[in-house]
Amino acid sequence: MTKRYEQGGFSRPALHYENSLIFCACILVKSQMPPTYKRMKKQILSLLGSALVLGSGGVANAQLLDVVPERVVPSSNMQVQLSYSPVVKQTAPAVVNVFTSRTVQRRGRSSFFDEMFGMRRAPQERTESSLGSGVIVRDTGIIVTNAHVVKGADELKIVLNDRREFEAEVIAQDEDIDIAVLKIDTEGERLPSLAIQSDGDLEIGDIVLAIGNPFGVGQTVTSGIVSALGRTNVTDTSSFIQTDAAVNPGNSGGALVNLSGELIGVNTAIFSRSGGSNGIGFAIPSELVSRAVDSAISEGRIVRPWIGARTNAVDATMAAALGLDRSKGAVINDIYPKGPADTAGLEKGDVILSIEGTEVNDDSGLRFKLATLRRGQNAQVKIWRDGRERNFTVRTDTPQENPARDERKLEGYHPLDGAVVVNMSPALGEELGFDPYVQGVMVLKVERGSAANYNRLRPGDFIVGIGDDDVNSTRQLNALLLSSGNPEEWDISVDRNGRIGVLPVRYMPRTN
Repeated sequence: MTKRYEQGGFSRPALHYENSLIFCACILVKSQMPPTYKRMKKQILSLLGSALVLGSGGVANAQLLDVVPERVVPSSNMQVQLSYSPVVKQTAPAVVNVFTSRTVQRRGRSSFFDEMFGMRRAPQERTESSLGSGVIVRDTGIIVTNAHVVKGADELKIVLNDRREFEAEVIAQDEDIDIAVLKIDTEGERLPSLAIQSDGDLEIGDIVLAIGNPFGVGQTVTSGIVSALGRTNVTDTSSFIQTDAAVNPGNSGGALVNLSGELIGVNTAIFSRSGGSNGIGFAIPSELVSRAVDSAISEGRIVRPWIGARTNAVDATMAAALGLDRSKGAVINDIYPKGPADTAGLEKGDVILSIEGTEVNDDSGLRFKLATLRRGQNAQVKIWRDGRERNFTVRTDTPQENPARDERKLEGYHPLDGAVVVNMSPALGEELGFDPYVQGVMVLKVERGSAANYNRLRPGDFIVGIGDDDVNSTRQLNALLLSSGNPEEWDISVDRNGRIGVLPVRYMPRTN
């Protein structure tokens, strides 16, 4: 045993603590008198694995007996009294504070005399500051945090664990998955960073540590376990890790690490009626964080692939009608023409059961899994069709800008003068937060004081018709408005929040 242990590459002085555990493990196994050598070897290896993971900062030596330590419940007081300190020392320097500030304007209250003489007070400016956390994931100064931490910030400042301060810039952010990637100029210095867990080896009950700056009191470490995995009812995209490690305001963007010192998630939210931790915190999984960081560095934005299929979760009634043994998967309700799903041969009514070996339980889980894939990746998709399972290969892609947005401002003697319209496409829908499957001409902006503004046209409205003509593009819309023979009579059909009505014309632009 001693000889094989020395072959692991460690020196005797550095393993005084581990040698004690090995000695105890041997005595424990010997006292239990297992019936077979195989069982005795398994118990020894299990205890040795625990000793290395907890005693040396979670860094397992792959050369030692060529085994991976098993998850075990502490079996002695000595094991219970072991400390997480080595893991904290290893990971805490890579967790930073994120300070943001933004200037907001607020109009001052007018007095009676101001109103009587028609005077208005100038807007008052004030600076709002907020605090969050972040994690260094590249030693060159790449930091990941939450998008809501940096949203609307005029100034970003990063404070390292050693109190040094740096100005930061946002490389990319995605509010749907609540991830922002920042960059600081280290002038060539290599900073402490955390490795992002890549193998997805995470199970309910695993011990985790949450590191952040709750309530601005300074860097704090809390411990807990993984309470649940795959929580998809928090947002529409992410599949969160749930933990009972205390997560409070200021922890947002901080690290959730395992006992090997790997980043397994970025803390993002708490579920609480009081605003404090009630033992239900959520973290964005490492596989989504890793994909977002790689995408931000390589493309300057966070790219989320899609397959061009609109889906809904399968409930119990639908599962019975389709012949499934239980409610699972995501049923395809619509397919974008010539999109990846259409090209691969998927059809309406197919139920997506898994992608790349990961089971799909609902449409949120499907979107999460797609967000972890690379653009152009050939994904293996298992579906349910006609009472049996089938396999397809779908090449993922990003939503395309087809048709081109052709943004243009409408001008002329008509009720829509002053409106800016665009052609909707899947890419624009993703960019603006609209349904990527919606097509048509959308109102992007409305100028103040314009005819469109007085006629109560709103951004987000879809113009679907002028008189008897259906509107299909911005070019066609502009031509219809300018060619109308009787500009005093207008019949403009508008789709607003799914309801189509006729826009009442109250105002026409003044002619010079």
